[in-house]
Amino acid sequence: MAATPIRILIADDHPVVRIGLRNMLIADPVMKVVAEAKDGVEALHMVRTLHPDILLLDLAMPKMPGMEALRELTGDNGGTRTIVLTGQVDKRQILEALQLGARGVVLKDAVVAHLSACIRAVMQGQYWLEGRPVQNLVQVLRDLAAQTAPPPRKTFGLTARELEVVALITEGSTNKHIAETFGISEETVKRHLTNIFNKIGVGNRLELALFALNHHLLPPAADA
Repeated sequence: MAATPIRILIADDHPVVRIGLRNMLIADPVMKVVAEAKDGVEALHMVRTLHPDILLLDLAMPKMPGMEALRELTGDNGGTRTIVLTGQVDKRQILEALQLGARGVVLKDAVVAHLSACIRAVMQGQYWLEGRPVQNLVQVLRDLAAQTAPPPRKTFGLTARELEVVALITEGSTNKHIAETFGISEETVKRHLTNIFNKIGVGNRLELALFALNHHLLPPAADA
């Protein structure tokens, strides 16, 4: 008895890529290409109409990028499993794709070597990343999150309170306003400013504000 074919939808905006993928897949008797989409909008429509087993999704497409299409598909219960095709390793993008429900990531220059094995692994309920099945997706997600985390903000030796003072200085606050904000005396504010000037090597409030902006000293809310 013949095995049930794996029904595949190819979504890529380059005709040559689609043709190459189709020819490679149909050479495998287990694979069946049911449709091709040239952009994210078509891909969404075809997934919801045809309910393929596998969606091969290029991330860089017109009208609706692959990541946005994947986001739109999150929560759909059609049973389609998405394998992302990408031209480069972008760990932040890969992390987002996996978080949005992608089951595998295959580099375009490794399609010939890995795609068939990836499709089979995904159909067996596994995940695929970096050319091999993934046994522990939670650990992979943790590792990717750690690798894509922004580097610690440089503080140049400033204390937490001194950084708060810097943030208010960049907003144009006076010593009196800073003192009232933190419930301290103006003399204490002056001491903080002296320490700040000495630590980062500036001589006045304007230089301090410019230094803070140029070196991303401000917390995200204040630096927006």
